Amino acid sequence: MKRITLASALLAGVILATGAHANEKLAQASGCMTCHGVDKKVIGPSYKDIASKYRNDKQAEAKLFQKVKAGGKGVWGEIPMPPNAHVKDDDIKTLVRWVMSQK
Repeated sequence: MKRITLASALLAGVILATGAHANEKLAQASGCMTCHGVDKKVIGPSYKDIASKYRNDKQAEAKLFQKVKAGGKGVWGEIPMPPNAHVKDDDIKTLVRWVMSQK
């Protein structure tokens, strides 16, 4: 029984890690990593900083979806974030959830 539990826990960890890696690859493929780093500011804020800022905001996913889709400026400084209309809505939703999962 302990072996089954351990094997299940290891498999779950691999699946979660693979999902996180896939989402980072999606961010790279979508051009997001040009301006953002997971844990460091590049041109725009890090994903960890974004997650921290919006962690307690119940509307965060909707706000961030709109920000990614339409672009904007002023929240993190005067450098504008360009619109990302080329990214599919489902991919934006996946990316926003992934960003919000950063700790």
